[in-house]
Amino acid sequence: MKFAFTHPMHSHPYNPELAGGAGVAAVAVAAQAAGFGGFGFTDHPAPTQKWLEAGGHDALDPFVAMGFAAAHTTTLRLIPNVVVLPYRNPFVVAKAGATLDLLSGGRFTLAVGVGYLKREFAALGVDFDERGALVEEALQVIRAVWTGDDVSYAGRHFAAAGITAHPRPAVPPPIWIGGNTAAARRRVAEHGDGWCPFPAAGVLAQTARTDPMDSLETLKAGIDDLRRRLDESGRDPAAVDITFSNAVGGAPGDAGFDAGAYLDGVGRLADLGVTWIQVPVPGGSLAHATEAVALFGEQVIAQL
Repeated sequence: MKFAFTHPMHSHPYNPELAGGAGVAAVAVAAQAAGFGGFGFTDHPAPTQKWLEAGGHDALDPFVAMGFAAAHTTTLRLIPNVVVLPYRNPFVVAKAGATLDLLSGGRFTLAVGVGYLKREFAALGVDFDERGALVEEALQVIRAVWTGDDVSYAGRHFAAAGITAHPRPAVPPPIWIGGNTAAARRRVAEHGDGWCPFPAAGVLAQTARTDPMDSLETLKAGIDDLRRRLDESGRDPAAVDITFSNAVGGAPGDAGFDAGAYLDGVGRLADLGVTWIQVPVPGGSLAHATEAVALFGEQVIAQL
């Protein structure tokens, strides 16, 4: 089992300690020292004030921030949570990802999602109702650009002829696909190297425009469906990563965090086939964040 977390800039207004270069570097260094496998950032280039005031959060640009974190670490994977793929032209995403992978020594994982904030799509000039089709085409384009020269592509949204984008990654970065839906699992089977569902129930699932994922039973059903799709595609399910969160034992940094119970929860997720766990890290202050990361490393990661 490996562990990752998203830079804890998850409020509005944001904590300026976490937004600066020193804060990003400190959290990334702490993550690597604690034994975390991955670290990343969210993707909200144009959120609305209404969303921010309703519990949303400010954000750094994920590619710029991951590049900064990469420069201060040596083993930590850079895994965004997640890049909203329809927001960007896939040739630009492919170039940014290849550059980050090369500069980090092959440590980039492209985790993507379809997105759900209509007004953010509108601000970026992207048709919200076309987001699924945009993702399908973008995944094909990115893989082609990372693996070949003289690439031509003719889709409904993107068309190009004779594209050769060097330098290419020595090994194409893994592509993880987020979302709880059957469509997300189909995309994993067709294009991806990992599936990133997330806990969601009731209003949260409706707001995020995804299927509920509110128990180990619903997670198991999704994993079973993914494995069936991979088998049908002639792919080895064991070669595809699955990420999820562990709610057992509480959250690192909380006064009542129970490391023993958390480890039991890790075991149950591992039995289902989860290979990476997304860990919530407190964002009240830089000191609290780095202390929680270090303690989690001692109490959980080191025990495994």
